[in-house]
Amino acid sequence: MNIYIKPQKKINITGHSDVRIKDAAEVLAEGGLKSRVENIKLITLDGDKKKNYLISVMDITAKTNSALPGHTINNLGETDIVIEYSPKEEKQNSLILWVKVIFVSVVLLTGSATAIMSFHSDAQISTVFENYYYIFFNEKIENPMLIDLPYSIGLALGIIVFFNHFSGKKNNRRPDPNRG
Repeated sequence: MNIYIKPQKKINITGHSDVRIKDAAEVLAEGGLKSRVENIKLITLDGDKKKNYLISVMDITAKTNSALPGHTINNLGETDIVIEYSPKEEKQNSLILWVKVIFVSVVLLTGSATAIMSFHSDAQISTVFENYYYIFFNEKIENPMLIDLPYSIGLALGIIVFFNHFSGKKNNRRPDPNRG
């Protein structure tokens, strides 16, 4: 019989020390064979410290062959699996988390505002807006708010729509910088 396994690239194990195939890979096999394969023990993690382990798909194949001889094992995924072991779950301080979020937000906001202002300075956007105002209203005026305000609102809305952050529905056919 054929056994198909699809190992993950990286798994996190917290607390328990026995890693079974079901923890590291998806298994496809007929009937009760699937649960027998999933419950094969791959490795026992030891120690009271955080540690990383590396398992090869060859280890999974060897353990499966020794436990269930006479079956064909097919790998459909990764060849190496990184196991991040942590003896107990670490609780993160919520105050530190909020400080990090606020810091990153301020850095991003400051950087993006600087980039937009630099672009506007290089493109002499205020002169462009003054020329637009003269073309449409035949009047010379400095810093025409009639054009500045809709432009600023449109810039913010354009960024929000482009990055598609506040929509509950995601359109996967549209280009998006967040997709890789």
